[in-house]
Amino acid sequence: RFVAERMVPFSFPLSKCALWDPVPMGDVIDSHIAYYRNPKLSMVEKTLRLAYRHAKQNEKKLFSCFLLGSLSVDEAGEGIMLTIDRFDPGREV
Repeated sequence: RFVAERMVPFSFPLSKCALWDPVPMGDVIDSHIAYYRNPKLSMVEKTLRLAYRHAKQNEKKLFSCFLLGSLSVDEAGEGIMLTIDRFDPGREV
């Protein structure tokens, strides 16, 4: 995750028993999605139009919604494709 444009280490909530030894081992590595692969984003036009219309009709400046899709790796294993094909405006409650 990014905080102020810098990467921070993973942290897990405290628990009564650990399933692994928490002592760091080995060298530090980056785990950013674009570090090893070329990401591509594809969005269905209908989904984008629905989200835009919902945003224009909403009286609030800020609102929550969901964009749903699928993630796939290309045949060569060099790139990933995020395809967004559904829009869910969510619920106020």
